[in-house]
Amino acid sequence: MSEPYTIRVFVPDGDPEGPKIVELLNWTGVGVAFPRSSWPQMSKREEFKRSGVYILSGSEEGKSEDLPSIYVGQGEETYNRIESHYKHKEFWNWGYAFVSNGNTLNRAHITWLEYALVDLAATANRCHMTNGNSPREPSLTESEKADTNGFLREMLRILPLLGVHVFEKPQPVIVSKSDPLSESKRTNNLNIKDTVVVPAKEDGFNEVFLGKNCWYSIRIGGGMLKKIRYIAAYQTSPTSAVTHYAPVDRIEPYGDEGKYRLIFSEAATALPNPVVYGDAPTGSMQGPRYTNLSKLLASKKVEDFFM
Repeated sequence: MSEPYTIRVFVPDGDPEGPKIVELLNWTGVGVAFPRSSWPQMSKREEFKRSGVYILSGSEEGKSEDLPSIYVGQGEETYNRIESHYKHKEFWNWGYAFVSNGNTLNRAHITWLEYALVDLAATANRCHMTNGNSPREPSLTESEKADTNGFLREMLRILPLLGVHVFEKPQPVIVSKSDPLSESKRTNNLNIKDTVVVPAKEDGFNEVFLGKNCWYSIRIGGGMLKKIRYIAAYQTSPTSAVTHYAPVDRIEPYGDEGKYRLIFSEAATALPNPVVYGDAPTGSMQGPRYTNLSKLLASKKVEDFFM
C-alpha cells in the first residue's frame, strides 16, 4: 500500500493557474511548475541556477492533441537549457523543473534522472516524446543509484498532483468481467445502461475501431465507468448509422485530460440492422450516448435507443 505524504505548494504570484513551488516534507528536492508565459519572470529565480531535470509539455504540430507532447531534459544550470527551449521550441506551454535544495545533483545524477524519465514515458505510452535521442543509462555506484532513485520517486509523487500523468503506466479503471450484475439481469432490464455509443469518422472507425479493437479518447462520467460492458460505433456522414458493437475488456486512462481508452475483448460485430440517424434531434450523436445493448439491437433509429 502506498504511504500517505504531505506536499507543500507555494503560489508566488497568487494565481492558482500560475507558477507553483512544490516541496515534500523531509525531501531534499524542490519542484517548480510554470506556464510558458511566466518564464521571463520565473527564470530569475534561484532554483534555475542549480543543476536538475526538467519536463516541457504541450501540443506538437502534426500530432494528435489527445496525447500531450513531452520533452525531457537536464542541465547543470537549468536556466540555460530552458531559456534555449523558450526561444527555439514552440510546442510547450508548461514546464516542470526539479532541482536539489541541499546537496547539488551532479552530472551523472541528472543524466540518470533524464534517462529514467524518458524510459518511464516510453513504457507508459501516454504522450508523444519529442526527444530526438533516448539517453543511455549512466554508470552510478550502488549508493548513488539508490539516492538518485529516491529523488526520482519523490518527483513521481509530485507530478500527478500537478496534472502530469505521462510517466505512470495506465491502470485499468474497470475490468468488465467483474460485473456485479448478471448477464440475464442486464438483458432483461432495458433501463440498465451497459453500452456507450460513440461517434466515429470513417478513417478512425476503420483504423482504430475495426483495426485495433479499441477506441479513444472518450470522456466518461464517473458514475458510468463500472456499468459499461459494450461499445457501439455510430458512423458519421455519409453512413449516419450505428453499425458495429464490441464487448469491452477494460477501460484505461488516456492522456492527461481525463479521457479514457476502451479496449475490446474481441473484434467488433456488425449489427444485423444498422440503426439509422432518422429524425433524431440535431447534434444527438456529437458525443457519447449511453444505452442498453438489447435496446440498441432492437432499435431501428437512433432516437429509439436513447429515449
